[in-house]
Amino acid sequence: MIRFFANANYDFIKWRRWAYGLTAVIMLVGAFDLVIRGLNYSIEFTGGTLIQIEAKTALPMGQIRQSLDNVGLHGATIQTFGSDTSYVIRARTSAEADTTGGDTVAVAASVTRAFDATAGAGNYRFERTEVVRPKVGKELQGKAFLAIILSFFVTLIYLAARFEWRFGLAAVLATAHDVLATIAFISLMHIEVSLIVVGAVLTVVGYSLNDTIIIFDRVRENLHKYRRQNLYEILNLSINETLPRSVLTHGTTIATTLALLLLAGEVIRPFAWVMSFGIFTGTFSSIYIAAPILLLIEKRWPGEDARGARALGARAPTPATPTAPAAPRGAPAPPKVPAR
Repeated sequence: MIRFFANANYDFIKWRRWAYGLTAVIMLVGAFDLVIRGLNYSIEFTGGTLIQIEAKTALPMGQIRQSLDNVGLHGATIQTFGSDTSYVIRARTSAEADTTGGDTVAVAASVTRAFDATAGAGNYRFERTEVVRPKVGKELQGKAFLAIILSFFVTLIYLAARFEWRFGLAAVLATAHDVLATIAFISLMHIEVSLIVVGAVLTVVGYSLNDTIIIFDRVRENLHKYRRQNLYEILNLSINETLPRSVLTHGTTIATTLALLLLAGEVIRPFAWVMSFGIFTGTFSSIYIAAPILLLIEKRWPGEDARGARALGARAPTPATPTAPAAPRGAPAPPKVPAR
Protein backbone atom coordinates (compact mmCIF):
# COMPACT_ATOMS: atom_id res chain seq x y z
CA MET A 1 0.00 0.00 0.00
CA ILE A 2 1.07 3.59 -0.61
CA ARG A 3 2.24 5.21 2.63
CA PHE A 4 2.47 8.98 2.44
CA PHE A 5 5.21 10.67 4.48
CA ALA A 6 6.47 7.28 5.67
CA ASN A 7 9.91 8.74 6.46
CA ALA A 8 8.83 12.23 7.53
CA ASN A 9 11.51 14.15 9.42
CA TYR A 10 10.24 17.72 9.81
CA ASP A 11 10.95 20.16 12.63
CA PHE A 12 7.37 21.24 13.32
CA ILE A 13 8.00 22.75 16.74
CA LYS A 14 10.57 25.11 15.22
CA TRP A 15 7.77 27.04 13.51
CA ARG A 16 5.56 27.43 16.58
CA ARG A 17 6.04 31.22 16.81
CA TRP A 18 4.90 31.67 13.20
CA ALA A 19 1.88 29.53 14.01
CA TYR A 20 1.09 31.72 17.02
CA GLY A 21 1.21 34.78 14.76
CA LEU A 22 -1.13 33.26 12.17
CA THR A 23 -3.70 32.19 14.72
CA ALA A 24 -3.47 35.60 16.46
CA VAL A 25 -4.33 37.35 13.18
CA ILE A 26 -7.38 35.12 12.67
CA MET A 27 -8.54 35.72 16.25
CA LEU A 28 -8.09 39.49 16.09
CA VAL A 29 -9.87 39.88 12.75
CA GLY A 30 -12.71 37.65 13.96
CA ALA A 31 -12.98 39.52 17.27
CA PHE A 32 -13.14 42.86 15.45
CA ASP A 33 -15.92 41.56 13.21
CA LEU A 34 -17.80 40.20 16.22
CA VAL A 35 -17.61 43.55 17.99
CA ILE A 36 -18.81 45.44 14.91
CA ARG A 37 -21.59 43.15 13.73
CA GLY A 38 -21.91 40.21 16.11
CA LEU A 39 -23.09 36.72 15.18
CA ASN A 40 -26.05 36.24 12.87
CA TYR A 41 -28.34 33.99 14.93
CA SER A 42 -31.11 32.08 13.22
CA ILE A 43 -34.68 32.25 14.39
CA GLU A 44 -34.01 29.07 16.39
CA PHE A 45 -32.12 31.30 18.83
CA THR A 46 -33.78 34.69 18.41
CA GLY A 47 -37.37 33.58 17.91
CA GLY A 48 -39.35 34.09 14.74
CA THR A 49 -41.28 32.48 11.92
CA LEU A 50 -40.00 30.36 9.05
CA ILE A 51 -42.14 29.91 5.95
CA GLN A 52 -41.24 27.81 2.92
CA ILE A 53 -42.99 28.61 -0.36
CA GLU A 54 -42.93 26.75 -3.66
CA ALA A 55 -43.62 28.94 -6.70
CA LYS A 56 -44.49 27.77 -10.22
CA THR A 57 -41.70 29.84 -11.77
CA ALA A 58 -38.45 31.37 -10.56
CA LEU A 59 -38.84 34.86 -9.10
CA PRO A 60 -36.23 37.63 -8.81
CA MET A 61 -34.88 37.79 -5.26
CA GLY A 62 -34.77 41.59 -5.36
CA GLN A 63 -38.44 41.71 -6.27
CA ILE A 64 -39.39 39.35 -3.42
CA ARG A 65 -37.40 41.44 -0.95
CA GLN A 66 -39.05 44.65 -2.14
CA SER A 67 -42.50 43.09 -1.77
CA LEU A 68 -41.71 41.94 1.76
CA ASP A 69 -40.51 45.43 2.68
CA ASN A 70 -43.72 46.87 1.25
CA VAL A 71 -45.85 44.71 3.57
CA GLY A 72 -43.75 45.58 6.63
CA LEU A 73 -41.41 42.57 6.91
CA HIS A 74 -38.21 44.59 7.01
CA GLY A 75 -35.03 42.60 7.53
CA ALA A 76 -36.55 39.22 6.66
CA THR A 77 -34.04 36.79 5.17
CA ILE A 78 -34.78 35.05 1.86
CA GLN A 79 -33.08 31.91 0.58
CA THR A 80 -33.66 29.48 -2.23
CA PHE A 81 -34.16 25.96 -0.91
CA GLY A 82 -33.13 23.11 -3.17
CA SER A 83 -34.36 24.71 -6.40
CA ASP A 84 -34.83 28.13 -7.99
CA THR A 85 -38.58 28.01 -7.36
CA SER A 86 -38.48 27.12 -3.64
CA TYR A 87 -37.99 29.95 -1.14
CA VAL A 88 -37.50 30.09 2.62
CA ILE A 89 -38.57 33.29 4.37
CA ARG A 90 -37.32 33.91 7.92
CA ALA A 91 -38.88 36.76 9.86
CA ARG A 92 -37.60 37.48 13.34
CA THR A 93 -39.99 37.95 16.25
CA SER A 94 -39.52 40.90 18.54
CA ALA A 95 -39.03 40.33 22.24
CA GLU A 96 -42.46 41.87 22.86
CA ALA A 97 -44.23 39.53 20.43
CA ASP A 98 -47.30 37.84 21.83
CA THR A 99 -47.33 34.17 22.76
CA THR A 100 -50.75 33.31 21.36
CA GLY A 101 -49.71 32.64 17.79
CA GLY A 102 -51.03 35.93 16.49
CA ASP A 103 -47.57 37.03 15.45
CA THR A 104 -47.14 33.95 13.24
CA VAL A 105 -50.53 34.48 11.64
CA ALA A 106 -49.63 38.09 10.90
CA VAL A 107 -46.30 37.09 9.32
CA ALA A 108 -48.00 34.45 7.15
CA ALA A 109 -50.60 36.98 6.04
CA SER A 110 -47.88 39.50 5.15
CA VAL A 111 -45.94 36.88 3.16
CA THR A 112 -49.15 35.99 1.32
CA ARG A 113 -49.67 39.60 0.30
CA ALA A 114 -46.04 39.91 -0.79
CA PHE A 115 -46.17 36.81 -3.02
CA ASP A 116 -49.58 37.79 -4.40
CA ALA A 117 -47.92 40.96 -5.62
CA THR A 118 -44.77 39.18 -6.90
CA ALA A 119 -45.93 35.82 -8.30
CA GLY A 120 -49.67 36.34 -8.54
CA ALA A 121 -52.39 34.62 -6.53
CA GLY A 122 -52.55 30.88 -7.19
CA ASN A 123 -49.02 30.69 -8.59
CA TYR A 124 -47.40 29.48 -5.35
CA ARG A 125 -48.15 27.34 -2.33
CA PHE A 126 -47.05 27.17 1.31
CA GLU A 127 -44.89 24.10 2.00
CA ARG A 128 -44.33 24.54 5.73
CA THR A 129 -44.55 27.07 8.54
CA GLU A 130 -42.44 26.89 11.70
CA VAL A 131 -42.33 29.17 14.71
CA VAL A 132 -39.87 29.55 17.60
CA ARG A 133 -40.71 31.76 20.56
CA PRO A 134 -38.01 34.18 21.83
CA LYS A 135 -37.94 32.47 25.22
CA VAL A 136 -37.22 29.10 23.59
CA GLY A 137 -34.45 30.69 21.52
CA LYS A 138 -32.75 32.07 24.65
CA GLU A 139 -32.91 28.64 26.28
CA LEU A 140 -31.31 27.06 23.20
CA GLN A 141 -28.46 29.60 23.32
CA GLY A 142 -27.77 28.73 26.95
CA LYS A 143 -27.87 24.98 26.33
CA ALA A 144 -25.56 25.24 23.31
CA PHE A 145 -23.01 27.17 25.39
CA LEU A 146 -23.36 24.70 28.25
CA ALA A 147 -22.78 21.76 25.90
CA ILE A 148 -19.43 23.22 24.77
CA ILE A 149 -18.29 23.99 28.33
CA LEU A 150 -19.24 20.50 29.56
CA SER A 151 -17.35 18.91 26.67
CA PHE A 152 -14.21 20.80 27.78
CA PHE A 153 -14.66 19.75 31.41
CA VAL A 154 -15.22 16.06 30.63
CA THR A 155 -12.27 16.08 28.23
CA LEU A 156 -9.94 17.57 30.84
CA ILE A 157 -10.92 14.87 33.35
CA TYR A 158 -10.50 12.09 30.77
CA LEU A 159 -7.09 13.23 29.57
CA ALA A 160 -5.84 13.89 33.09
CA ALA A 161 -6.82 10.32 34.02
CA ARG A 162 -5.44 8.69 30.88
CA PHE A 163 -2.23 10.70 30.60
CA GLU A 164 -1.53 13.39 33.21
CA TRP A 165 -2.87 16.85 33.89
CA ARG A 166 -0.23 18.55 31.68
CA PHE A 167 -1.48 16.70 28.62
CA GLY A 168 -5.10 17.38 29.52
CA LEU A 169 -4.54 21.11 29.97
CA ALA A 170 -2.64 21.39 26.66
CA ALA A 171 -5.40 19.52 24.80
CA VAL A 172 -8.19 21.64 26.29
CA LEU A 173 -6.37 24.91 25.51
CA ALA A 174 -5.79 23.77 21.93
CA THR A 175 -9.46 22.82 21.58
CA ALA A 176 -10.52 26.18 23.01
CA HIS A 177 -8.37 27.73 20.28
CA ASP A 178 -10.28 25.69 17.69
CA VAL A 179 -13.65 26.83 19.01
CA LEU A 180 -12.63 30.51 19.05
CA ALA A 181 -11.09 30.27 15.57
CA THR A 182 -14.23 28.57 14.24
CA ILE A 183 -16.47 31.26 15.77
CA ALA A 184 -14.26 33.89 14.13
CA PHE A 185 -14.66 32.07 10.80
CA ILE A 186 -18.45 31.90 11.23
CA SER A 187 -18.55 35.63 11.90
CA LEU A 188 -16.32 36.55 8.95
CA MET A 189 -18.28 34.32 6.55
CA HIS A 190 -21.63 35.66 7.85
CA ILE A 191 -22.87 32.11 8.42
CA GLU A 192 -26.21 32.01 10.16
CA VAL A 193 -25.83 30.36 13.57
CA SER A 194 -28.43 27.61 13.76
CA LEU A 195 -28.62 24.34 15.68
CA ILE A 196 -26.93 22.67 12.69
CA VAL A 197 -23.98 25.06 13.01
CA VAL A 198 -23.78 24.45 16.76
CA GLY A 199 -23.68 20.72 15.99
CA ALA A 200 -20.84 21.37 13.54
CA VAL A 201 -18.87 23.27 16.22
CA LEU A 202 -19.28 20.38 18.66
CA THR A 203 -18.16 17.97 15.91
CA VAL A 204 -15.06 20.11 15.39
CA VAL A 205 -14.34 19.84 19.12
CA GLY A 206 -14.46 16.04 18.97
CA TYR A 207 -12.44 15.90 15.75
CA SER A 208 -9.70 18.13 17.10
CA LEU A 209 -9.48 16.25 20.39
CA ASN A 210 -9.23 12.93 18.58
CA ASP A 211 -6.26 14.13 16.55
CA THR A 212 -4.55 15.65 19.60
CA ILE A 213 -5.02 12.47 21.65
CA ILE A 214 -3.43 10.35 18.91
CA ILE A 215 -0.33 12.56 18.90
CA PHE A 216 -0.17 12.70 22.71
CA ASP A 217 -0.54 8.93 22.93
CA ARG A 218 2.52 8.54 20.70
CA VAL A 219 4.34 11.14 22.81
CA ARG A 220 3.69 9.09 25.93
CA GLU A 221 5.02 5.95 24.26
CA ASN A 222 8.16 7.70 23.02
CA LEU A 223 8.83 9.28 26.42
CA HIS A 224 9.24 5.77 27.83
CA LYS A 225 11.06 4.46 24.78
CA TYR A 226 13.68 7.20 24.31
CA ARG A 227 14.54 8.39 27.79
CA ARG A 228 17.64 10.38 26.78
CA GLN A 229 15.77 12.66 24.36
CA ASN A 230 14.22 15.88 25.60
CA LEU A 231 10.57 16.75 25.11
CA TYR A 232 11.27 19.04 22.13
CA GLU A 233 12.67 16.09 20.20
CA ILE A 234 10.02 13.67 21.42
CA LEU A 235 7.23 15.98 20.22
CA ASN A 236 8.78 16.32 16.77
CA LEU A 237 9.32 12.58 16.54
CA SER A 238 5.74 11.79 17.58
CA ILE A 239 4.19 14.26 15.12
CA ASN A 240 6.29 12.86 12.28
CA GLU A 241 5.37 9.29 13.16
CA THR A 242 1.62 10.06 13.15
CA LEU A 243 1.80 12.27 10.05
CA PRO A 244 0.94 9.49 7.52
CA ARG A 245 -2.20 8.64 9.48
CA SER A 246 -3.15 12.32 9.77
CA VAL A 247 -2.72 12.97 6.04
CA LEU A 248 -4.95 10.04 5.05
CA THR A 249 -7.61 10.74 7.68
CA HIS A 250 -7.84 14.48 7.10
CA GLY A 251 -7.62 14.09 3.32
CA THR A 252 -10.60 11.73 3.12
CA THR A 253 -12.61 13.80 5.61
CA ILE A 254 -12.01 17.08 3.83
CA ALA A 255 -13.00 15.43 0.53
CA THR A 256 -16.35 14.49 2.09
CA THR A 257 -17.04 17.93 3.51
CA LEU A 258 -16.07 19.62 0.23
CA ALA A 259 -18.50 17.32 -1.59
CA LEU A 260 -21.23 18.41 0.83
CA LEU A 261 -20.21 22.03 0.34
CA LEU A 262 -20.44 21.84 -3.44
CA LEU A 263 -23.32 19.42 -3.95
CA ALA A 264 -25.55 19.58 -0.86
CA GLY A 265 -28.48 21.94 -0.42
CA GLU A 266 -28.81 25.16 1.52
CA VAL A 267 -29.72 23.44 4.79
CA ILE A 268 -26.55 21.36 5.08
CA ARG A 269 -24.14 23.86 3.49
CA PRO A 270 -23.44 25.84 6.72
CA PHE A 271 -22.49 22.55 8.41
CA ALA A 272 -20.10 21.75 5.53
CA TRP A 273 -18.50 25.23 5.72
CA VAL A 274 -17.86 24.93 9.45
CA MET A 275 -16.59 21.36 9.23
CA SER A 276 -14.24 22.15 6.33
CA PHE A 277 -12.64 24.95 8.33
CA GLY A 278 -12.74 22.85 11.50
CA ILE A 279 -10.71 20.06 9.90
CA PHE A 280 -8.05 22.59 8.93
CA THR A 281 -7.89 24.34 12.29
CA GLY A 282 -8.09 21.04 14.21
CA THR A 283 -5.11 19.63 12.34
CA PHE A 284 -3.24 22.91 12.70
CA SER A 285 -3.83 23.15 16.44
CA SER A 286 -2.87 19.54 17.15
CA ILE A 287 0.58 20.17 15.65
CA TYR A 288 1.29 23.85 16.24
CA ILE A 289 -0.79 24.68 19.33
CA ALA A 290 -1.24 21.58 21.52
CA ALA A 291 2.35 20.30 21.23
CA PRO A 292 4.05 23.69 21.86
CA ILE A 293 1.68 24.40 24.78
CA LEU A 294 2.66 21.05 26.30
CA LEU A 295 6.29 22.09 25.92
CA LEU A 296 5.63 25.39 27.73
CA ILE A 297 3.66 23.71 30.51
CA GLU A 298 6.46 21.19 30.99
CA LYS A 299 8.94 24.05 31.33
CA ARG A 300 6.80 25.87 33.90
CA TRP A 301 5.79 22.74 35.85
CA PRO A 302 8.39 20.07 35.02
CA GLY A 303 7.50 16.41 35.19
CA GLU A 304 9.54 13.67 36.81
CA ASP A 305 12.48 13.92 34.40
CA ALA A 306 12.21 17.69 33.74
CA ARG A 307 12.47 17.16 29.98
CA GLY A 308 10.55 20.28 29.10
CA ALA A 309 12.83 22.51 31.18
CA ARG A 310 15.88 21.02 29.54
CA ALA A 311 14.36 21.46 26.06
CA LEU A 312 13.80 25.21 26.43
CA GLY A 313 16.52 26.08 28.93
CA ALA A 314 19.46 24.63 27.07
CA ARG A 315 20.68 24.45 23.53
CA ALA A 316 19.70 21.48 21.44
CA PRO A 317 22.20 18.63 21.66
CA THR A 318 25.02 18.37 19.16
CA PRO A 319 25.12 16.48 16.86
CA ALA A 320 21.53 17.04 15.67
CA THR A 321 20.54 13.40 15.99
CA PRO A 322 19.74 12.62 19.65
CA THR A 323 21.34 9.73 21.41
CA ALA A 324 19.01 6.80 22.03
CA PRO A 325 19.44 3.89 24.41
CA ALA A 326 21.49 1.02 23.08
CA ALA A 327 19.26 -1.25 21.10
CA PRO A 328 19.39 -5.05 21.38
CA ARG A 329 21.30 -6.90 18.70
CA GLY A 330 19.20 -7.12 15.54
CA ALA A 331 16.73 -4.41 16.65
CA PRO A 332 16.11 -1.45 14.28
CA ALA A 333 17.83 1.82 15.14
CA PRO A 334 15.65 4.57 16.64
CA PRO A 335 14.33 7.06 14.04
CA LYS A 336 16.08 10.35 13.49
CA VAL A 337 14.27 13.48 14.62
CA PRO A 338 15.13 17.11 13.91
CA ALA A 339 16.82 19.04 16.66
CA ARG A 340 15.76 22.53 17.56
